[in-house]
Amino acid sequence: MTDPGLDLHEWETRWSDLQDQAAEAPAEALPDMVRLVQEMLAERGYDVENPVVAENEDPDITRDFLAAREIALAAETSQVEAEDIQTAIEDLTDIYDYLVEDRAGP
Repeated sequence: MTDPGLDLHEWETRWSDLQDQAAEAPAEALPDMVRLVQEMLAERGYDVENPVVAENEDPDITRDFLAAREIALAAETSQVEAEDIQTAIEDLTDIYDYLVEDRAGP
């Protein structure tokens, strides 16, 4: 059995590093942010590959994640507006905060 606080600590450490990277190079940090949030979502039971939202899942979480992932993919292959990258980072930050609060729990 693993301590649930270990994952939370790892998430917080990785997220902090990614925020520092995003401050310097947002387009380059975005794909890594997407990967971390996707790992977190998977661990929390979200199926982001299935467009049908499962019971008790927040559809905004899934929709915002998929939109951010699309922007990250586009940023890797072409020029993307800085505003779109910032919106994706903000959405990922909201999802991260939601998952961390949910994970910390009582």
